[in-house]
Amino acid sequence: MKRILILGSTGSIGRQTVSVLENLGLNAVGLSANSDVDRLEEQIRALKPTFAVMTDEAAAEALKQRVQDTETVVFAGTDGLVKMIREAEFDVAVNGIVGMAGTLPFLEVIRKGKDIAVANKESLVTAGNIIKAEAKKHGARILPVDSEHSAVFQCLQAAPPRRRLNKILLTCSGGPFFGQTKEQLAAVTPEMALRHPSWKMGAKITVDCATMMNKGLEIMEAVRLFDLPEDRVEVLIHRESIIHSLVEFEDHSVLAQLGLPDMRIAIQYALTYPDRLPSPVGGLDLTTVSSLHFHQPDTCVFPATELCRQAIREDGIYPTVVNAANEVAVNAFLNKRISFPAIVDVVRRQMEQTVQVSNPDLETIFETDRQVRANTETFISTL
Repeated sequence: MKRILILGSTGSIGRQTVSVLENLGLNAVGLSANSDVDRLEEQIRALKPTFAVMTDEAAAEALKQRVQDTETVVFAGTDGLVKMIREAEFDVAVNGIVGMAGTLPFLEVIRKGKDIAVANKESLVTAGNIIKAEAKKHGARILPVDSEHSAVFQCLQAAPPRRRLNKILLTCSGGPFFGQTKEQLAAVTPEMALRHPSWKMGAKITVDCATMMNKGLEIMEAVRLFDLPEDRVEVLIHRESIIHSLVEFEDHSVLAQLGLPDMRIAIQYALTYPDRLPSPVGGLDLTTVSSLHFHQPDTCVFPATELCRQAIREDGIYPTVVNAANEVAVNAFLNKRISFPAIVDVVRRQMEQTVQVSNPDLETIFETDRQVRANTETFISTL
């Protein structure tokens, strides 16, 4: 049985990974979180890891006191996270850390030559070229956990040796505002945006689904993961969220992966790949689904996907700009500082104001991320 490391174990992906491990009867060799002491203590007692990390150093001290009756060694801070990755004996790491904070741990796992099940799309969007090169150099596999990219990955197991992939079709529920007009979106509140019709996720990604920015980020992620130009990555609105994505081969055969809308399916496949084991998720009864529907996205009302296509076509530093500006803008919206439509407007302005840097190194990516966040915050304060 594989030895598992969970980075970001108290977040949405982390908690669902714990559920998968419990169903499979597995323990984790290491866990990490930012500051949720209560939940990490609970996970330590359930999974009995060798190591645990809290990147918030005050929280780490509190956790040490609480779990001193266990054999788990607690590290603190970003340095502690790196130390755990280097010292732990594991086969697969799950990267459920949100945002750019997941990039350095991502690279540490890869440089150790270990497989990584990745739900941290921000790292692939901003530093995907660097990550892919390091993975190839160290023989590490990147196993997608996003339901759409997991679906593509699963479908590609049927590909011939030369792959012969024509295009990818990423499905999307359309979020809570499918079919609405620009005028209707102007009245959207955070409470409304957080009511996703199909999935239970964290606040930031749920808002991204409402703006369709999440699908734009997933287009960029698909370009990185599957080495296709963005014009061969299509988006389909699929309200039922049963087909998680499709691939079309050169002979125009189309394969799809279907299942209930539950992230544990994708998480478990990444952990057990290439095997498949019994799942805690229920089976799919197509007779109860009755029918499946598909629509083209309305990029006039929801322009985020086109903005992301522009960013990945030009590549360089622009994917970093989109990701950083969007995180700040979503946070401002959740705090009722800007309107819902302003999220994408803010991101577009930052792209227009940022000078392109081709083939940025990691230092440039992090510095641009920091500067764009500051610039975005300054701009929002003037609105």
